[in-house]
Amino acid sequence: MEIPIFIVDAFTNVPFKGNPAAVCLLENELQDDLYQSIAAEMNFSATAFITRRDSMDFSSGARFGLRWFTPTCEASICGHGTQASAAVLFYLKKNVNPVLEFETMSGELYVRRDEESLIMDFPLNTPKPQDQHEIKDLLKAAVGNVPIQDVCFNPKTSNLLIRLADTCDRSALTSLKPEAEALLKNESTGKIKGVIVTMKGAPTAQPGYDIYSRYFAPWLGVHEDPVCGSAHTVLAAYWSEKLSKKKLLAYQCSSRGGELGLEIRDDGRVNIIGRTQIILQGTLKI
Repeated sequence: MEIPIFIVDAFTNVPFKGNPAAVCLLENELQDDLYQSIAAEMNFSATAFITRRDSMDFSSGARFGLRWFTPTCEASICGHGTQASAAVLFYLKKNVNPVLEFETMSGELYVRRDEESLIMDFPLNTPKPQDQHEIKDLLKAAVGNVPIQDVCFNPKTSNLLIRLADTCDRSALTSLKPEAEALLKNESTGKIKGVIVTMKGAPTAQPGYDIYSRYFAPWLGVHEDPVCGSAHTVLAAYWSEKLSKKKLLAYQCSSRGGELGLEIRDDGRVNIIGRTQIILQGTLKI
C-alpha cells in the first residue's frame, strides 16, 4: 500500500515555525491500529487522515472525512491538523471549491481560502469558572508560584484554562517548564485532557497581540503542543468576553511560536485564521 503523505507547518508564514502536522490522503479507510501506528511513526502532535466522500477526487470534492491521531490516541478535534489538511487540498491538489467541509468526531468543520490565509469555521467553547482549591496541586504543577488571576474549565474540550495575573510580564509565561509527570500525577481522573496557560497580550506593541498562551496535553501524549488551534476555541470565548472584543490576534509562545486571528461570530462559532507552509511531500509505503 502506498499513501501520499505531507508535512505542513500550520499557523506560520515561514518554514519550521508554527505547528507541524502530517497529512495522509486515503482512498479508503484504514484499520484503527494502522492509523495509530502511522501517527506514532510520524511523532507529531497530530497526523491527519483525509478520506474521500461521494466518489469525488481530492481536487473536485467539497466534502471529506477527517480524523486526527496523536502519537498515542485519536483526538476528538484538532485545529492545526484541520488547517494542514485544507492546505494540502487547496494548495497542492488545487481543489476548486471555495469552501471545504470535513466530517469529524466533533461534527462538521469548514475551511475557506482568503488570499494567503485559511479561515477555519469551528465551534466556540465557552469555559466556566473552576474552583481553584479542588485542583490546587495541578495548578502548582502547571505554573509553580506564578500568580494566577483566573481559572476556568470547558467540559466539552476537557481543557483547563489558567490565566496568569495581569501583573505578570510575558517572560512569566515563556519561562514555565511544567513536567509531564507532575501534570499526570496531579490529574488522573480523566476530566482534564489539556491545560491552557494564558495571559493578556500587549495590543499597543507591534504586531499587537491581544492574548498570549501555551498549551500542555501529556494526557494525549503531547507534552506541549506548539500551536493548538482547538485550544483557541476556548481562548476566543474567554478573552472576547474579558476584553469586550470580537476580533482578537493571538500568539502561542512555544519555542516554535505561532499566530492566529480569531473572529467571534454571531452564530456561536469562531473563525480561526492562519497561514501555512507545506515543507514536505512523499509516499508512505506499508
